[in-house]
Amino acid sequence: MTAAMVDTSCLVAIAFAEAQAARTTARLRRFDRLFASALVEAELLAAFRRERVDADLSSLTGDLALVSPERPLRAELRRAADAGYLRGADLWHLACALYLSPDPREITFLTLDARQRTVARHLGFGV
Repeated sequence: MTAAMVDTSCLVAIAFAEAQAARTTARLRRFDRLFASALVEAELLAAFRRERVDADLSSLTGDLALVSPERPLRAELRRAADAGYLRGADLWHLACALYLSPDPREITFLTLDARQRTVARHLGFGV
């Protein structure tokens, strides 16, 4: 079984038919299981509001298993931060991926953000 953690940047690209939307959609289809931090819903809603778009979040998140850790992610946040500087939300997505898969080699981390991709690669995720 192949699994991937999906960052909000991928879903925003698809939602707004950005240049990388088709390639991102094709890449998502290669995985058996897709996960995302539960933060993805807030980030998507914010993007829709910013662009004044009334959209159904479930059309983008329906195939995702949302990761909502039931404990503090201090160790995962520190591990991700030690791999490189990221903004808080980007750091949270990587920490959730580490929570989901403590061995990053077991899953892929999909993002369109270059800095986040670099840190994910440094942590050992497939990107």
